[in-house]
This record gives sequence, structure tokens and C-alpha cells, in this order.
Amino acid sequence: MFREQFAGANKVSSSILSPLERRMARRVVPAIPSWLGTHHLTMLTLVWCALIVFFSFLAAGGDRRWLWGASLMIFCQYLTDFFDGKVGKYRNTGLVKWGFYMDHLLDYVFLCSVVAGYALILPANSQRHLFFLLAVFGGFMVNSFLAFAATEKFSISHMGLGPTEFRIALITLNTLVIFNGTRRMEKVLPYVAAGGLLVLCLLVYRTQKEIWRRDMEGKRNDE
Repeated sequence: MFREQFAGANKVSSSILSPLERRMARRVVPAIPSWLGTHHLTMLTLVWCALIVFFSFLAAGGDRRWLWGASLMIFCQYLTDFFDGKVGKYRNTGLVKWGFYMDHLLDYVFLCSVVAGYALILPANSQRHLFFLLAVFGGFMVNSFLAFAATEKFSISHMGLGPTEFRIALITLNTLVIFNGTRRMEKVLPYVAAGGLLVLCLLVYRTQKEIWRRDMEGKRNDE
């Protein structure tokens, strides 16, 4: 089948919550209304991203409780992003390569909307740390795509953590900001960025080592 010929149609996830998510998908996917197609679910990320920025803008006006709205949009983005491909496979209606392209492009849009939202509520001296954080997390995406091109294995989780855990962390962070303000976040942000960079460097080292091994095996087989 065409679907099986494209390696990007099958994501590899070893995150902590993956087994629970797979059980949830088996129950929920058949119950999703027929009028809600896989491409609708994918494109809804644009709506959630716009609302994340909107609620963050309102929270920046002084009432941090608007971040509950941003957290709700993060949860909605999780649902539509998680189920879009699974609905396509279940109904055999998925546009595999279009879905791969748009799904992961919109993942980056989602990341940018979250960073933009925090840029609105944090003071100006935190902007450079947010920019650095965006570069680091963008680096994780770049690594995944380059590794996929070299190995035909598309991994969306690393060291037991994946997109779901990332969203849980964001909702937790929003909750802490609502109750405690932004001061602690300002102090911790540089360490989060530095820690993310360290993990990214480790991931890049492991990835290039695996690709090197494959290249060397290929050379030995050619001899």
C-alpha cells in the first residue's frame, strides 16, 4: 500500500505515556464524528495557536487567570494533533504525505505560539532567554527530521519524554504562573534553556553515532 511505502506515516514513540495513549486511541477514534476529518483536526492547530496568543495577551493585561484559557487551548491542540493521523488510518482517508508535512509544520507553529505567549507575559529582560529556548526546541525538531531522512525512522520522543509530556509541562507551568506570578519563571528560564541545550547536544551525539554505524555497516556490506 502507498501508506506503508512512506516511513513518515509511522511515528516511533517511547514516551512514558505512550501505552496509555494507545489504549485511549482504540476507544476514542471510532467515536469521533464522521464529519470531522483528519485534515480538519490537523488544521485546527491554527485556531488553537491563535487563541493561545490571544489568551496570553489578555493575561499580560494583569489578570493571569486568562492563562487557564491558554492551557485549555494547549489541551485542545494535544487532542487534535494526537487523533488526526489515527482517524485517517482508521477510516483509510488520511493524506499521508500531506499529513506528515502539515502536522509537523504546525507543530512548529504551535511551539512559536507558546513562546510568543510567554513573551507577552514576561518582562523584556527574559526575551533573549525565550529566543534561545525557541532555538533549542526548534533544534530537537530539526534533529528528528534529519535523522528521519538518514534512517527512515521518525522518532517523536527522547529519553522517555515526548510531545504529550511537553504539553503537560506547559500546562503545569501556566498553573504555577497563575498562582505564583512570573518571578520564579524568570529565574528558572535560563537554566531550562541551558538544560535543553545540553540534552539536545547529547541527542545529536547519539544520533550521529547511530548514523555513523549504519554508514560503516553499509561500507562493509559493499566490500
